[in-house]
Parts: sequence; structure tokens; C-alpha cells
Amino acid sequence: MTEASRGRRRHGPAAAGTAGRWRLEQAKARFSALVRAARAGRAQHVTVHGKEAVVVLSAEAYRELIGRREWPTLHALLSNSPLRELQFEPPSVRSPVREIEL
Repeated sequence: MTEASRGRRRHGPAAAGTAGRWRLEQAKARFSALVRAARAGRAQHVTVHGKEAVVVLSAEAYRELIGRREWPTLHALLSNSPLRELQFEPPSVRSPVREIEL
């Protein structure tokens, strides 16, 4: 007896037809299953109106992905700026002073 003949609905990627693909409604309803699949190392694609919107990855896969890039620190960016030698004096602000009686 199949799941369909028992009256059960299939959820998750298999219900969408392709493993690792979820419609947004399915992803919301079966979020735990989506997270388990992503943690198992399989990227999960979520679609909105039939178009791919987001990909859910495990934290490990995400760290590996962004770890490949080296992001400069703010100090390094400013130190290597072509404007690093620029000298400027901030303008002084002179406001009118009103006289008051004491």
C-alpha cells in the first residue's frame, strides 16, 4: 500500500518532484525537515511563485563557502586607500552671538 492510497500527503522535497527543492509553503510547513536535509550536507532550494528565491545551507557549508574569501579589515581598507595622505582642516563654525543682559 502506498502513501497516496493510505490518504497521506507527501511533504518536503520529494513532494516537489525534485530532491532539495521546496515551494515556500512546503518549506514553512516542514521547516524541521528542510533544516535536517541542509544539515546533512544537501543544499535546499526554496522557490516563490515557481522561481528560485533562496538556498538553505548548513552552517558548516556556509562557513566553508565564505571562508574561501578573505575580507579585509576596516584598518586595512583605510590604510590602503588612495586618499590616506589627504590632509584637511575641518572648517570652524562661527555662529552669531547675541547679547543678553545679566
